[in-house]
Amino acid sequence: MSPPPGIESEDELALLVRSARTVAVLGMKDEGAADAAAYRIPVMLRERGLRVIPVNPRIREALGEPSRPDVAALGEAVDILDVFRRSEKVAAHVDEILRLPPELRPRVVWMQTGVRDEASAQRLAAAGIKVVMDLCLGVYAARYRGRA
Repeated sequence: MSPPPGIESEDELALLVRSARTVAVLGMKDEGAADAAAYRIPVMLRERGLRVIPVNPRIREALGEPSRPDVAALGEAVDILDVFRRSEKVAAHVDEILRLPPELRPRVVWMQTGVRDEASAQRLAAAGIKVVMDLCLGVYAARYRGRA
């Protein structure tokens, strides 16, 4: 399997996933939408030892963690920002990410399966942020992380 664009190798992708400790999930759902991928995948990430922070102004909390209304409200750097938003919505979130002080920006922006925005990926990469597009973080967490 070849690595995604912007990632040098499958080994680098594995290292990104294995070294992550905190994932913010943009567009995360709560228990009321337990069958949605934007809820099921974060549950699986938590089962694999990751702290999961929901980012969605429409929910109060998920997985015992209060939801943040937007990326700016995270107040901390995260290892991965996992994006469950439509491709056409990504650019606005990239603007929000790039307005953050560099020390509060995510190390990796991971766009879930079906989510692609080449221009946004280039902007993030130019700012030193790794980008993964159109891949499921859950698949890679299952591949590269054991259960907690």
